[in-house]
Amino acid sequence: MGYRLFIGDQSFSSWSLRGWLMFEAFHLPAEVVEVGLYSGTMAEDLAPLAPARLVPAMSTPEGAVVFDTLAMAETLAERHPGLWPDDPAARAFARSITAEMHSGFTALRSECPMYLRHAWAGFTPSEAVTADLARIELLWRTARARHGAPDSPWLFGRYSLADAFYAPVALRIAGYGLPVSDEAAAYVAAHLAHPAVIAWRAAGQAKSYETLPYQQDLPEAPWPGPEEP
Repeated sequence: MGYRLFIGDQSFSSWSLRGWLMFEAFHLPAEVVEVGLYSGTMAEDLAPLAPARLVPAMSTPEGAVVFDTLAMAETLAERHPGLWPDDPAARAFARSITAEMHSGFTALRSECPMYLRHAWAGFTPSEAVTADLARIELLWRTARARHGAPDSPWLFGRYSLADAFYAPVALRIAGYGLPVSDEAAAYVAAHLAHPAVIAWRAAGQAKSYETLPYQQDLPEAPWPGPEEP
């Protein structure tokens, strides 16, 4: 028996993307179970992982149930070295900015829900979203200045759990055309080009919906990143 990972819809569930990247980006095998996040069957679908009630959630090969993405990240990091940076100072900072993402940036998350079907044109960020973006850029810039590598786009030299947690943030910036610096835009572009992100978005594109969630009163725009070949 291996890992089982329960996720929601790929086009809209940002937390599910974070959980999935913990496995896919680090080549950890897992049986993926999709639950009815928007069809109303999530509680029934998550019954095997009680008392988990939200996605993502997982079970270990031994059958332990783990829910909440921070708990999942630390559980996997205990079992699979290398998911956090090796250097203690870098690892501490990576955990700090990951925890801040987990608990913060509520304006960005509420006003710009993750939507990967296409991009939106003409979105005007509020002052609260602009403040979130400024803080995010500061954290990204500090991570790269202290612990990054010149030949790598990722925050701590190699791809880490911090990058997995910030992937949906990067996709929000791309999908809503949010204003960021050239340095931040390059980091966003690295996420758009990541094979795991491309595959995740393609899986969502293959699904059909009678009513799409998170619709905006804005013109549609082409997705700014590469499509699956």
